[in-house]
Amino acid sequence: MIDSEVRESRFRVTSVTRNTSNYVIFMGAPLDNSNKVFSAKTLISIMSKKTNLPVEPAIGQHWAVKDKYKVSDFDSNGYIYKQLTYEDPVFAVCTLPETGEQFIKFIAYEKAFKGIGTVKARELWEYYDKEIYAMLSRNYAEDKISLNKMLSDTSIEALYEGFKKYSNLKYANWMSKKQIPSNVQQSLLKFHGDQSIKEIQRDPFKLMSFGMSFKAVSKLAKSHFNMVNDDDERRLSAAIEEALRASLGNGNTFSSQNELKPIVRRLLGCMELTKKAFQVGFSKSQYIIHPEHGTYHQSATLIMEGVITKRFKKLASFGDTFDESFTKSSRQAIDELPYPLVGKQQEAVVNALAFKIACITGGAGTGKTTVLRTVLRAMHFVGYTIHAIALSGRAAMRMHESIGFATCTITAFLRKEEINDDGKHIVVIDEASMVDIPTMYRIVTHIHPNVRILFVGDPNQLPPIGPGKVLADVINSGTIMNTTLDIVKRQEGSTGIPEYSAQIRDGIVPDNLSFGNITFHETPQNEISAKCVELYSLSPEDSRVIGATYDSSQGGGINEINYKCQEKINPDGNRLEIKHDGNLQFVRIKEGDPVLFTKNNYEIGVQNGSLGALTSTEHVEDKFGVVTLDTIDEEQIALDFDLFTSIKLGYAISLHKAQGSQFPRIIISLIDNERIVDRSWLYTAITRAETEVHIVGTRSDFVKITQHESNANKRNSFLGELLSGQNIKDLTQ
Repeated sequence: MIDSEVRESRFRVTSVTRNTSNYVIFMGAPLDNSNKVFSAKTLISIMSKKTNLPVEPAIGQHWAVKDKYKVSDFDSNGYIYKQLTYEDPVFAVCTLPETGEQFIKFIAYEKAFKGIGTVKARELWEYYDKEIYAMLSRNYAEDKISLNKMLSDTSIEALYEGFKKYSNLKYANWMSKKQIPSNVQQSLLKFHGDQSIKEIQRDPFKLMSFGMSFKAVSKLAKSHFNMVNDDDERRLSAAIEEALRASLGNGNTFSSQNELKPIVRRLLGCMELTKKAFQVGFSKSQYIIHPEHGTYHQSATLIMEGVITKRFKKLASFGDTFDESFTKSSRQAIDELPYPLVGKQQEAVVNALAFKIACITGGAGTGKTTVLRTVLRAMHFVGYTIHAIALSGRAAMRMHESIGFATCTITAFLRKEEINDDGKHIVVIDEASMVDIPTMYRIVTHIHPNVRILFVGDPNQLPPIGPGKVLADVINSGTIMNTTLDIVKRQEGSTGIPEYSAQIRDGIVPDNLSFGNITFHETPQNEISAKCVELYSLSPEDSRVIGATYDSSQGGGINEINYKCQEKINPDGNRLEIKHDGNLQFVRIKEGDPVLFTKNNYEIGVQNGSLGALTSTEHVEDKFGVVTLDTIDEEQIALDFDLFTSIKLGYAISLHKAQGSQFPRIIISLIDNERIVDRSWLYTAITRAETEVHIVGTRSDFVKITQHESNANKRNSFLGELLSGQNIKDLTQ
């Protein structure tokens, strides 16, 4: 193999030989004489990370690439080709065909233009010539009459839909030359459209909002945007933004200067620039300083907390609204129960009906579901429309099973029409401990200010992934009616899970680590994965492993457990094969494996966290198999390429994917990871089980984790203080 000098090649893609979520290899034939320095036929081959390309390669596309390349011989059925291989080239762009024959092949072979063959493509070029590109950039209604002379309505739609992904090509290619990753380009173009280039020329650090790091943009700003001064205000402002985002990423809605200053200094390199950055950030209102505490509040987050506070206080101001209609409806709902309400359960029903905003909280086994079902039946009897929502798809499904009313995810609720009237509506948020400040802001601005809100959850469970801790703040503020159900009703044959989990919640190490249906398995970390697999294999239909991290060098990681489970439980299942762009790809999922979806796809009804099993690997047209969802109706989802890239093995899952769900039998991979695993983590993991828990780890780790204060308690959140009396105007004035 010979290394060459830098050379540019232009070629038409003839095959995509490998296409994964991160990497792609594609080949093509030269379009000009630039590489006819060899006596044999030449092939161009590109091996590249997808983030380095402006669009995903497809057969029929035209590309230009420039960099050093390697030359080798390529044998195809006895015919020797010279292959020029570019690995992660610094310059690679997709171009539109320039000649008639190139256009014809492009339209006929690129699958985006479904149903348009060589004959029709030739007619289009002969009639429109290069004007076809300008026409395809317009609304096709203007040219439909003309196009109908050659194409059917279906083909016209396919032509315009196919061209959409190339409509921003000139912007994408410009950004590729500036070494802006393709995933960032696509996000930027979706938001700013044809103004994208102007926006980043004005301020390159806007790229941070679309996925690039401060360090990467700083380098880019100097090399491609002539931002040579380190003290450029755009750079200083971006450093403040990065520090504030880092704090938000840790769950905080405000920070101290002592927390932010080291981050800013690390980004900028010296204290002088750091001081100047804080001055710039303040002048641009990136943050607001609390007059008494001296804390730094990101302006956007503070506004969200202020809006939430205003809505909550307005609802709370109505006071007790319990009337004769609720007296009658609550009695009717209680009479439907097979057993009487006990302790605070009856009080919780009355409070939830009486107050326009209220909470029903409590741990496992305290009767939250029974109380909620009773409240909603009473609401239904007096004509309320019930909007029951939860963050995860499984939590929404479980709520539907328990209350008997229609439910949906919060995301799906926010996609529906806004509730603009102040009639009889109630929004019920189950598993409310998972809701962060931005999500709560979107909910309250989606509904009329007088719409009732009812929170249901356990504030001791894991905090939200995003910033804030809404449920905990609402309860701790003391300004919103909350009824805590604190009595676990012991029944004959009780699992012991509620009692055991309550001790963990309170930081008490149980006298016996094995108790009731909870079994502790003393296991060194390097053997945790094997033990989890052994336990899973005893009852695969009822089990789920809960882990903390996907990869762990010492053992116990989710990925390792998944692969070991597959080897033991399903070694002979048919492998899932994906045929994409004419090439077969084999993936590490087999028929019979449980699977987890990692992305939302609301059109077909799956969310990030949806679980199911791969029940078929049969190819039917452009579908590669079937996943049967773990839902009441066992809905079947046919896998296409996009869905295939969003599924992974589901023998073991993370706790965040499991939160809001319950499984008959839980196996906990317990490893000491202070950043993730604390008392709240262990408590939440245990309460995911319906009947049986197996904890796998060391006693010393168990004790340390149980006694480790929940990370949620260390979050800086301002909502509680605002609800308790701090007026947001005090900060913004």
